[in-house]
Amino acid sequence: MKSLGENANAEPMLQNAEAATSAQNNRSKKRKTMKRTLTTLIAAAFVALGAPAFAGAIVITGAGDKAFCAGADLGLMIPLMSGAREPENEYDEAMLTDKTLLQTALLRDFEMYKPVIAAVNGFAVAGGMEILQATDIRVAVTSSEFGLAEVTRGIIPAGGSLVRLARQIPFCKAMEVLLVGDRMSADEALRIGLINEVVPADQLMDRVKQIGERIAENGPLAVAACKEAVIRTSGLPLQDAFAIENSIAGKVMRTKDAREGPLAFMEKRKPEFKGE
Repeated sequence: MKSLGENANAEPMLQNAEAATSAQNNRSKKRKTMKRTLTTLIAAAFVALGAPAFAGAIVITGAGDKAFCAGADLGLMIPLMSGAREPENEYDEAMLTDKTLLQTALLRDFEMYKPVIAAVNGFAVAGGMEILQATDIRVAVTSSEFGLAEVTRGIIPAGGSLVRLARQIPFCKAMEVLLVGDRMSADEALRIGLINEVVPADQLMDRVKQIGERIAENGPLAVAACKEAVIRTSGLPLQDAFAIENSIAGKVMRTKDAREGPLAFMEKRKPEFKGE
């Protein structure tokens, strides 16, 4: 296991397993609120895990069994970002001077074409709900709850939700989540398509690992290309989107992996993808 930061009880941990790399929000005292220190380290984690050296999928989860992530710390980060308090340390200064840190931590305006799986082990609200929308596959425990209550605090969920949510679930349901501020259950999140599966708590990580391992069996360039095409074509007119799809497909078809896959099928053996 590799960790970023000096305190394993307060900082995100990275683990490069056989198939899935895990980024864990390991701040448990305040239900994994995103404080400024944690945000800078999560951003660094995503940059590191997005590098080609890490294969398979990225798994993001929370420590313990209460919360996936409860969003920005209302007593520290929000006052800092609104100007209600002055920066107190190097992490505060970094948050104010480098605007990409928060965006990267939320996977917003950051190219991440590696699959990201959310293992939702509890509350996914506010910033946690925003991170969730940036992931590709989402598995939640039965006790999970989801919501964006920012409007009840006089602020807005501008970490991607105002753009992403209505693209991922029905419009009227997205507006209810954004304007009312109530939470929804795991079953409701599954019903409207916000998450993929609901599992018992003791099966969460096994199920997520199973999905990660399955993805890791596939051609890594093909997997990344599929995600890139979906992200880059979202919302575009069809002809513009098809042009991007054609360009990405052309690059993939010229790779060694694209020759290895069909050859392995014909030879009735498991393909040996090299990411080349």
